[in-house]
Order: sequence, then structure tokens, then C-alpha cells
Amino acid sequence: MQEQLQGINLYLIGMMGSGKTTIGQILAKQLDYRFIDTDELISKVANQSIAEIFATEGEEAFRDIESQVLSQLCAYQKFVISTGGGIILKKMNWSYLRHGIIIWLNVPVEELYNRLKEDTTRPLLQHPEPLKQLQTLLEQRTPLYAQADLEIMINSGDTPEEISNQILQKIPSILKPKSNALN
Repeated sequence: MQEQLQGINLYLIGMMGSGKTTIGQILAKQLDYRFIDTDELISKVANQSIAEIFATEGEEAFRDIESQVLSQLCAYQKFVISTGGGIILKKMNWSYLRHGIIIWLNVPVEELYNRLKEDTTRPLLQHPEPLKQLQTLLEQRTPLYAQADLEIMINSGDTPEEISNQILQKIPSILKPKSNALN
């Protein structure tokens, strides 16, 4: 698999709570890649939590920092990169994501809600009706997520290891065969 990938980065996209960080860490180990979570990196760079950035600077400022971080990460190789759920909202970010393989972890909204209902750190879920808010966000983002190179449907019983193995099985189907056009 490593030989086929030739150091190409894997970018995990999907809604908050879809398992991008957990699955990304497992994938990185399996591929002998490094792992990075853009939200963690943004927190370190800004010296604030994501919630604090949203509260003090606003979502737009957060999205700008997110784009800067992504633009720098795409210069590296052999990374599995877990992205924030809204990274796909800025058109410019797609040019960075396209440097690698984009994998959408598609989780049903009810499952996302079950995973996130106790999580008070998510700024976009600080809403009187979090399930409805999740549904709205997912509906808005699905056409963008659907532009990924690979879509992985996740069911409630799937383990992170099973999902990671599924990704590794499907990657060869989207890799372009090497061209011998220069011969």
C-alpha cells in the first residue's frame, strides 16, 4: 500500500463526531505515516481552544486560520490529516485537499448526535436543538463532502479498526495507475 500511495497525504473529512481523529491515528500507524489533527494544531498555534477562538474571534477568523494551517500541511508528505468538519466550506481549501486523497467519513446524523450529545466543547452545537442543528449542518455540507475521492459509510457498530481497514481496501480503487507515457 505504501508503495502505491507514494507518500500522498490522506485527508479525512466529515462532520464533527465522525471519528476522523480516532480513525486517522489508526490509519497513520497502519501506513507508517505521521498523524495530525488540524483542530489540535490550530489550538496550539492560536494558544486557545477552538471554542475560545469561535467566541473571541468568530467563525470566519477560525476558518481563515484553518485555511492557513491546511495550506502549510499540504506541502508535506506521508501524513494522515484529520480536518475540522467545516474545512470544506471554503473553496480555496479544496485546492489544498486535492494535493492528497480526500476521504469522507459519512456517519448518519442520529449516530453523530449520540456521539456528541454530551460534548459541550463544540461551538456549532451550542444550540437549543442540537440534533436539528446537526441535521441542518449535514444537509448544507453533504454536497461538498460528496466531492471526496472516497466515501466511507459508517454504521453504529463499526469499530475504528474496521473502518480503517475498509479505507485501506478501497484506496487502490481510486489511485491512478502509473503511466509509462515517457517511454
